[in-house]
Amino acid sequence: MGRRPGSRVTIRAIAAEAGVSIATVSRVVNNRDTVAPATQEMVRQAARRLGGAAMPGGLEAAALPVLVSCPYKLTDYFGTIVTSVIETLDLHGRGAVVQAGGSRGSLLELPRHPGLAGAVLVLPPGSTEDLRALHAQHYPLVVIDPRAELPEDVASVSAAHAAGARRLTGHLTALGHRRIGFVGGPVDWLASSNRLAGYASALAETGVLPDHELVRHVTEPTADEGRRAALSLLEHPQPPTAIVAFNDKTAAGALRAARNLGLRVPEDLSVTGFDDSELSDSTTPTLTTARQPLEEMGRMAVSLLMRLVAGHAVDTLHVELATPLVVRESTGPVPRPA
Repeated sequence: MGRRPGSRVTIRAIAAEAGVSIATVSRVVNNRDTVAPATQEMVRQAARRLGGAAMPGGLEAAALPVLVSCPYKLTDYFGTIVTSVIETLDLHGRGAVVQAGGSRGSLLELPRHPGLAGAVLVLPPGSTEDLRALHAQHYPLVVIDPRAELPEDVASVSAAHAAGARRLTGHLTALGHRRIGFVGGPVDWLASSNRLAGYASALAETGVLPDHELVRHVTEPTADEGRRAALSLLEHPQPPTAIVAFNDKTAAGALRAARNLGLRVPEDLSVTGFDDSELSDSTTPTLTTARQPLEEMGRMAVSLLMRLVAGHAVDTLHVELATPLVVRESTGPVPRPA
């Protein structure tokens, strides 16, 4: 079935026709040299079959593309966010220039690239002063999951980190736990400090002051780092009866640490994660966690950016999305004294 005369061929349609990802089609649209020649040709042929008009790569673009930048490889967490951004940009008739996995120069260079409409920056590294300076030049940008506190007038979308950690810790205190360990993310991450605040708030509601000896931070939120941090907590003379981990990966590491020490979860130790990633439903036992609405974060960021690109006023620049509690098998009542 052919398209209607004059209708626009979308990146989503071409990706489906070619059997490749939306990100791959976007790279071909933007003449990126990271796509194999055979794949580029397959995308072009798919566009021709759908009736795509001529432009670089044989595809049609109704408007300037948007830079989508992420300093990490696009696996699980970050891949979900970036894919959602690309799909939503496509619905707005925009392509995406994707940069992932490393530093690509100063943010202040962006206004010198007239082929871009704006930028969506995921957990951007570097100084917030660069973001402030870029915003001062009226460059449209939105930050997803900011690494540090942002200026009030720089648009951002994040999860409600403190509220999520408070719900997780409150779930544990309701089960009778009072000696609860905390495995935080990198100390300079805003998400880490906000989750620590939520953890401390929930303990305070039960009349318990947080014990700094039960707090650890990882340099990277991985399973290996989580295992090491959890082992450090569990080898304490007075170990915790529960651990609130920074994310599902560090929680999976905590589960491994418990097994190494012969502890049963949740009979001897309760463990919670954060994210509600696919990992949380595949561990043994499955993880109690807080759900981060990663896809909605991507959609909301594009919505904000399109308003900024169009010159519309945006009253609520810092958007926090709810992080509901998801209870699974890794949490249970506080163990009875031997």
